Amino acid sequence: MAAIDVRVEASHYRRDGDVYVCGLCPHGCRIRPGEYGRCGSRRGDEDMLVAYSYGKVSSLCVDPVEKKPLYHWKPRSKCFSVGGIGCNMRCRHCQNYAISHLSSGKKRTTFERPEELVELCRRENQTVIAFTYNEPMIWHEYILDVMREGPELQCILVTNGLVNGEPLREMCRVANAMNVDVKGFTEEFYMDVCGAHLEDVLESLKTIHGEDVHLELTYLVIPGYNDSDDEIGGFCRWVRDELSPDVPVHFTRFHPDNKMMDVPWTPVETVLRCRSIGIGAGLRYVYVGNTLDEEAGSTYCPVCGKRVVDRLGYLVDASGLDGTSCIGCGTALNFVC
Repeated sequence: MAAIDVRVEASHYRRDGDVYVCGLCPHGCRIRPGEYGRCGSRRGDEDMLVAYSYGKVSSLCVDPVEKKPLYHWKPRSKCFSVGGIGCNMRCRHCQNYAISHLSSGKKRTTFERPEELVELCRRENQTVIAFTYNEPMIWHEYILDVMREGPELQCILVTNGLVNGEPLREMCRVANAMNVDVKGFTEEFYMDVCGAHLEDVLESLKTIHGEDVHLELTYLVIPGYNDSDDEIGGFCRWVRDELSPDVPVHFTRFHPDNKMMDVPWTPVETVLRCRSIGIGAGLRYVYVGNTLDEEAGSTYCPVCGKRVVDRLGYLVDASGLDGTSCIGCGTALNFVC
């Protein structure tokens, strides 16, 4: 379809004189008529705040769920991946900046009504829809409408976690699984590299974990920025103590992109070290990403040590699982199958 513009009223805002105050995320943007919020998904009109990115689709693809990455949610299954435009962070290393940072390049989009997107998903014979590539939380109204149109579909969100509590809980009611990108574990890194606050994301993680949504975390390891033993150890202990040692964690290699082209690839040895720190801290499921390492990408029973899921890239053998339990000792594992 050709790109068209529609006016859908945004949710979670209030009017303060001649300014709209957005309540979707912690930025709390004050938006005047004719202006946009920093995420690019909110536009001030004279009569209301508009969900500007509603229905504007930039990307469509059928992916393995392991690409999200989700290693413990329906292994070896596929999902219908959908991307929009905009983001409420400005990560200097963003690999999807052409659709996330509107000022960096306004990618052409098509307008898909919620019922049309659901029909596209069904046409691909997919039962899972994943909102990914850019930040899905700023597509709040559209995602809720899509899931109302396709109540039989299951929903994945790949998100940065920068969202206020009430809209997050609304999204949790339609989401079956989320992968949250934890950018680093210091306030300085979040502010300098991403333009956000670490504590806001940590609050979201606690909310998601408490809402019975399957949760996995990805930590992109950037050399010289967020890869110290102290920072990685602090992150792993926080996950263990504030969430659960059963939450899967993915340490992923950085590659140069966007405004960080001068930073080298993360050495494989670094992400393997991060994995060792996580295991040493008591996390039961720790993986590495953006590298082919069968041992570090596979799942082991935390009780008997049996390899229950073999992974090499997107090649997956889950024959060591009996339902969601270890086939060797019968221990119930943190899987959704």
